[in-house]
Amino acid sequence: MSPTKSKRYWGTQRVARVLQVTPATVASWIDQGHLKGHKTPTGRRRVASADLAEFLRAHGMAVPAELTLGRERDLIVVAEDDPSYLRALVHWLAREAPEIEVVEATTGMDALLEIGRTHPDLSSSTTDCRTSNAVQVVERLLDPSRRLTAEVMVVTGGMPMEAEAELRRVGVRKHREQGGGMPVVVQAIQRALQERQAA
Repeated sequence: MSPTKSKRYWGTQRVARVLQVTPATVASWIDQGHLKGHKTPTGRRRVASADLAEFLRAHGMAVPAELTLGRERDLIVVAEDDPSYLRALVHWLAREAPEIEVVEATTGMDALLEIGRTHPDLSSSTTDCRTSNAVQVVERLLDPSRRLTAEVMVVTGGMPMEAEAELRRVGVRKHREQGGGMPVVVQAIQRALQERQAA
């Protein structure tokens, strides 16, 4: 049976993070029939969330809450301490990307709590990376013990090279500057979600 749009599918990188193995191992398990999945026309492997949950239960492993939530839209947590910017970003996302569900957080701590509660597909933080607190929040978020499967994107108003290096050191792979305006930020969020689906 071909995959339907009503199902949510996970790429090998996300599955690998949950199973704590390499993406190559996940691909091998799919190819050998140990893990139920399918190949896309471009050769990428996909695993339905329900099939991954079944695999975890069969092997006595904990099932992440995001596998059992059954949501149909991508969900992101947006952390922003400027209320006007947060309202504007939520408004732009609602208008330009209605396929995305947004959860708002006004502090780093709120963001950590919301991420733990909702298990989003993406966490986007607009922050001043000149402060050590911003990097500490991101570092806590990306701590391997949290087994976070969501992508993290940091949006800034510009940062010195050393701050960017510090973010990369703690594990941030996606960074976008505000200079292009709200449309650029929204497009970056959409692109990050698309890349996550393709991973």
